Amino acid sequence: MDYQEHETRTTGRREFLSQISAVAATSGLALGKTCRAADQQTTPAAALPTIQIGPHRVTRLVAGWNPIGGYSYMGPTMDQHMREYFTPERIVEFLMKCEREGINTHQFSHPERMAPIFQKMREQGSKIQFICLHSGGGEKNPVKGVVEQTRPIAMVHHGGVTDRLFADGKSQAVHDYVKRVHDAGVLAGVSAHNPDAIKRIADEAWEVDLFMNCFYYITRPHEQLAKMLPVVTVPVGKPFFKSDPDVMTKVMRQVEQPCLGFKILAAGRMSFSKHTVKEAFKYAFEHIKPIDGVIVGMYPRFRDEVAENAQHVRQFAARIAISG
Repeated sequence: MDYQEHETRTTGRREFLSQISAVAATSGLALGKTCRAADQQTTPAAALPTIQIGPHRVTRLVAGWNPIGGYSYMGPTMDQHMREYFTPERIVEFLMKCEREGINTHQFSHPERMAPIFQKMREQGSKIQFICLHSGGGEKNPVKGVVEQTRPIAMVHHGGVTDRLFADGKSQAVHDYVKRVHDAGVLAGVSAHNPDAIKRIADEAWEVDLFMNCFYYITRPHEQLAKMLPVVTVPVGKPFFKSDPDVMTKVMRQVEQPCLGFKILAAGRMSFSKHTVKEAFKYAFEHIKPIDGVIVGMYPRFRDEVAENAQHVRQFAARIAISG
């Protein structure tokens, strides 16, 4: 082998080794970024603002239930889409993600389905709190049984049932439920879509610890809708009127108990863009009391709604609510 051939091979080998080193360095850098990103995902986010409900500190953003249960208000196809996504494993993953993002409370329904999920979460060290939305009747899920199975900090009478019982002149059944929940040793609340039901409970000084307030009166009776609108424009399905949040948030500001507003995104109708979501959160926190919060259902299949919504709360929840 002459000198030129030797030098050519040596130079080629050096270039090859140099290229390998460069690739390795680049790969290592990429791997390092990936690992750091993974570490950031498991590191708890900044704390969210909280409110006091009884003896409990509750974040002003509470993770909602409806997407988990497959209640999209967008039709049966979307309902099925959500149910198929939220397997038990993904529900655990979702709620643990909520906790990492600073959310410390989840509002749930269907205790028979959620009890084993909560048990698994507690075994993994989760400290998240639970508020049960409950229909109040029947032997399948009696109040005391739900308390024993799921250990919630509060139980709240279901809004749709509340509205129907009030309309039928049976509001005492809701009041009796509040008393049963207190007898079971947890905080008691009432949910409603009809702002008049909330006002009546407050006027009659029921011993409720919290309210859940729907921003939209979606259970408005058809005869009332017919008086509001021409027959040809009465909506098919649930009505979402732009003026409804102004009415309910005024009631929320008038009652002394902490309130949790829900459907602030109009069951997804305000989710067409990141801007409309942000504006909905801004509106909510500018129109509720400083001691109030919101419940938001999240469907993180396509983007990180949990982190985005938590950031909106950090941005807007410290602002002073409108008085009056």
